[in-house]
Amino acid sequence: MIAKEYAKIAYKALEDKKGSRIRIIDIHDISVMGDYLIIADGSNYNQVQAMCDNVEEQLHLAGASLKNREGNSNGGWILLDYCDIIVHIFTEDARSFYDLEHIWRDGIFCSVEDL
Repeated sequence: MIAKEYAKIAYKALEDKKGSRIRIIDIHDISVMGDYLIIADGSNYNQVQAMCDNVEEQLHLAGASLKNREGNSNGGWILLDYCDIIVHIFTEDARSFYDLEHIWRDGIFCSVEDL
């Protein structure tokens, strides 16, 4: 499944830029908006932007098309929508505020090795 491969690539891209608390949530059974949510945070605005840039670059090289991008690093949150996967990159404070893990608790939390 291509979504799994894209999720692995996005995870690795976040990890390469020292993203913290990277989580993958399988939502394909509970939502029509995608198969996987990937959530990560960075310690400052520059790191959040670097993580975003790396995800976009690596997924572009893999052939993924970015459907939509919202937010910016100065706001503490960036969303990258690739249809099958949705990547949320936060500052630590913004991640705590939005608490997506709680909102999507009905999804299946999985590791990159599970994909």
